Amino acid sequence: MVVSKPLSFDPIEEARRQWNAHGWIDSADGMALVTSVIRAQQIYLARIDVELRPLHLTFARFEVLTLLSFARSGSLPMSRIGVRLQVHPTSVTSSVDRLEDQGFVRRHAHATDRRTTLVEILPAGRQVLKSATVALNDRVFSKPSVSTKDARNLFLMLKTLRAAEGDF
Repeated sequence: MVVSKPLSFDPIEEARRQWNAHGWIDSADGMALVTSVIRAQQIYLARIDVELRPLHLTFARFEVLTLLSFARSGSLPMSRIGVRLQVHPTSVTSSVDRLEDQGFVRRHAHATDRRTTLVEILPAGRQVLKSATVALNDRVFSKPSVSTKDARNLFLMLKTLRAAEGDF
């Protein structure tokens, strides 16, 4: 990962100032918010990637393994994975293809519904998931660069936004 020097100013704050200077006052705060959320996502994904790359995982594949590990049977229908992770079926197929190639999951037919394909986490998948979870908990999730109180408040604010947008 290429690490660049931190800027001496906040470019999003400067963009907000420019928005106001150009007369877009009613949307300046919204632009700054949306841009900040997108930048925060980039920062977190970069941190996550540093931890998962040595394990040959992406965050999408980590999420699939995590979801499967939470299932009582260790398996879920492909369609349910997409719904739970809120991603397109093509994304699920791509992630499962890679996980299957790596020997972390296997597909098999549902016992009573031939139309349904199940994905099952394998022991190797559980092992890599354990390593990934320890790394992410230790170096990303437990250190989000804001206080615990701010993390909870930000989560609640974003939950409100997600609900208002029909996310759940």
